[in-house]
Amino acid sequence: MDIGLLILGLAGLWLGTEITISGAVSIAKRFGVSEFIIGVVILSIGSDLPELAIAIDAGIKNLVGGDYSDVVVGSAIGSSLGQIGFVLGFVGLLSYLTLPRRTTYRHGATLLGALMLVAVFGYDGVVTFTEGLALLLVYGIYLVALLNEINGSADVVQDGDKPAWRSSLYLVIGLIIVVGSAEMTVSSAVGVAQMLGLSDAVVAIILIGFGSSLPELTISIGAVMKGHHRMSVGNLIGSNVFDTLVPIGVAAVIAPLSFNESILRVEVPYLALVTFLALFFFIRKRGIQRWEAAVVLGLYCAYVFMKLTTSIVH
Repeated sequence: MDIGLLILGLAGLWLGTEITISGAVSIAKRFGVSEFIIGVVILSIGSDLPELAIAIDAGIKNLVGGDYSDVVVGSAIGSSLGQIGFVLGFVGLLSYLTLPRRTTYRHGATLLGALMLVAVFGYDGVVTFTEGLALLLVYGIYLVALLNEINGSADVVQDGDKPAWRSSLYLVIGLIIVVGSAEMTVSSAVGVAQMLGLSDAVVAIILIGFGSSLPELTISIGAVMKGHHRMSVGNLIGSNVFDTLVPIGVAAVIAPLSFNESILRVEVPYLALVTFLALFFFIRKRGIQRWEAAVVLGLYCAYVFMKLTTSIVH
């Protein structure tokens, strides 16, 4: 049963990705918006809906006396690390990814600034209502700036291959299929892994951690294979900004959020290191070379190995 659902989930990821990219590219052409901005604004938010749903659910459970803070913070930071480490590294091996230096500086500063803000707020062990609101406000300002950029760049409206309503429908349906299929794939993969006798540590760290990045992975690979490199990079950058600020901010607004010291000591600095290195590679030659992508991917694999080793020892 689980194997059948796994195959169905993987097929759904492929189909959803095809539909999503078709709609996104058509919208970009019709409204004269860069593919990078489409990736940062629309694809990133759509592919991160599972993380947002987890944060809201955990926040409500915290409000009634539970303690699901580690789920929110771990999912947000872990997903960001998977996207910038595994997804960017893997996609960078498939194709030469480029970004203008000005764009890299602007969005890179937002990425690192958001992570620093989360670290500062979590330093005392709790993210309060006010701090959660501040995180959401920062993301709101970032989103408004992006929307202004869209308005300023959409001077030339081109004819897309589909009507606007159909492109939007394709985009929404595609994202729903991708997110739903990712959930089905992860759930069935966990079932298969347990059936094969794999440890809970392997299941949690590799399968669930990898699964949280499946929507970004499939969309980014699909975009690159179709020649839309900037859309792929935009999706990853937008997703990381969203994951760093919004889930933690939303959960903290619902109820005070505990911030695990080990995450602050290990995952946050490691994410900052991988993010800084990836941005440096983009700035160095206005693109990330394949060997540089391999370094980024290697750092993520080293992190997974470290977590697995630690889990086995304990």
